[in-house]
Amino acid sequence: MTVKTLVSRVNKACQLGQRIVVANYNINSFNLSVQFPWFYDFLQKSEITHCDGLGVLYALRFMGYQLPKEYRVSYSTLMPELLRHCHENNLSMFLLGAKPEALQAALTNTYLKYPGIELSGHHGYFDIDSSHQNKAVIHQINRTNPNILVVGMGMPRQEYWIHQYLELLNVNAILLGGAVIDRLAGAVEDCPTLLSNNGLEWLYRLSREPKRLLARYLLGNPAFALQVALAKYQSISIL
Repeated sequence: MTVKTLVSRVNKACQLGQRIVVANYNINSFNLSVQFPWFYDFLQKSEITHCDGLGVLYALRFMGYQLPKEYRVSYSTLMPELLRHCHENNLSMFLLGAKPEALQAALTNTYLKYPGIELSGHHGYFDIDSSHQNKAVIHQINRTNPNILVVGMGMPRQEYWIHQYLELLNVNAILLGGAVIDRLAGAVEDCPTLLSNNGLEWLYRLSREPKRLLARYLLGNPAFALQVALAKYQSISIL
């Protein structure tokens, strides 16, 4: 789906009092879904799992599905539209993730850009295996009663946390946003449009954080390509 369609679906959940989970597929999440059965199950059970990466779109085209680039919904394009919609329609949002100082910077920057927006948050540096700490975080989220919860704790930590505590969260829409809070804080720069539109965001991010992302991209991208090639070969063999 497109950014506009996704924002509309999130709005519908808020207006109707529903609860939906919005996950996403990129090369990294595809590889994780192959490695971890619970992660695959999480993506399959989410009400929406959108495309967050041109690599996935290219793979779909290779498999015979002709989808336009507008079906790639990255958080660099989704988040501004979602925040604008929340601001204009009095929908509240809670940000969960990032370091305490990054979270505060994200909140401050967003307040300045959208004065009066209903926005709150909690950092992501807590022990997700601690029952006491998790209860405190969930209590804070539910106490603020947000329409939308954006969880930006990185894959697969953020998915694991929602997988564990979904039933305890009183929110309408839960979105898994990776580094979105760091982007709002200005700690992580958006990829230049020219690179992003040509499927090279991974190269830009690797150049910015080589130590953290080296294995993900230099091992993960070829692994993904091999999986897709095998699937294509298998489909041809069956026919």
